Amino acid sequence: MSSGNSGQVVLLQFSGHDQPGLAAEITGLLARHAIEILDIGQAVVHESLSLGILIQSPAEASYVALKAELTACAHALGLQPHFARVRPDALEHWRQGGGRQQCLVTLLGRSITAAHLARVTAILAAHQINIDRIERLSGRIAAAAEPANACVELTVSGLAAEEPALRTEFFSAAQELAIDIAFQRESIYRRNRRLFAFDMDSTLIQAEVIDELAKMAGVGDQVARITESAMRGELVFDESFTKRLGLLKGLPEERVLTLFDSIKMAEGAERLIRTLRALGYKIAILSGGFTFFAKHVQKKFGIDYIYANELEIIDGKVTGRVASPIVNGARKEALLREIAAREGISLEQVVAVGDGANDIPMLKLAGMGIAYRAKPLVRQSAPQSISSLGLDGLLYLIGVRDHDLPPESIQK
Repeated sequence: MSSGNSGQVVLLQFSGHDQPGLAAEITGLLARHAIEILDIGQAVVHESLSLGILIQSPAEASYVALKAELTACAHALGLQPHFARVRPDALEHWRQGGGRQQCLVTLLGRSITAAHLARVTAILAAHQINIDRIERLSGRIAAAAEPANACVELTVSGLAAEEPALRTEFFSAAQELAIDIAFQRESIYRRNRRLFAFDMDSTLIQAEVIDELAKMAGVGDQVARITESAMRGELVFDESFTKRLGLLKGLPEERVLTLFDSIKMAEGAERLIRTLRALGYKIAILSGGFTFFAKHVQKKFGIDYIYANELEIIDGKVTGRVASPIVNGARKEALLREIAAREGISLEQVVAVGDGANDIPMLKLAGMGIAYRAKPLVRQSAPQSISSLGLDGLLYLIGVRDHDLPPESIQK
């Protein structure tokens, strides 16, 4: 980018109904005048075009002729033109801003309303943070689509030391508005993730397997209370797991296997996994649950890695004994490191997803850690949190738009 000739820098803006060939006509005219383009951006909302081009203008006499030609061209194309000379101080501010860290603020919910956008943009304005771009990642909403996904992404800049305060305010706003607000730094890794690691129980599937087994054994209430306490972080996982498993002693194997038919996958899980596999991601299950069910999910969806606890069964009955090592929080973190190293994947390229306190170590280790429909302690500890959408909402956080995917994959 240079600005050595005698002309000034001018911002050209064109607005009107979008149609093919508009940019070609305008840039072709600029090319005939040998105009240097310093910056360009275009957005289309509901077939309404807004095109901005920052140019190094020629000398004054030539600029007058250029402006007249651009005006005539724009009117012939059904566009409204606007020309604004850029002050030297504004140009210098723009140049210096080119290296500023950009971040992404993503709003996710069943619908995104004006109230949601007003709250988020007011928070940004209060911190003097500029919005560079706003884009809808979700598809057009069909009248019969249930449940709907809605996602709007804001690219912002000018953060400096505001990030901790922003995260706190976005967390509070998300709670009050019953939507999700994700905040992440824009980086080379955002669209270059390569490994997804999931907790299984209450994350990939809609139940805690050990609780379902406990109901069969007639100790459901006892085990559920211990599970809840463990997931909230009130009990050491190993201790709680040992206590719960001991209560299952004597449960017949044939009853255990009926869970394959009764426990369903989480909302959006099948679409998410199918899409990740199509995009070439590696997928792992790191679960404090049991291998017998993790293997069932692996076989059904082609999961690359599974690590969970063994449910020991001898002579057709659950023994209630614990086999070491237990897959607890520390073990999940270590396994995530091992898998990433084995695949030659940077931890920045890893996405980890879980709902319980024993998932926090791996959520903090991963380049993107996401608490999914999680307990309050986990939501507050994890870098990101999703509660309002199904698991397929995670696709938006890695930059996948609905229109990037074939139509059949958008169906729930």
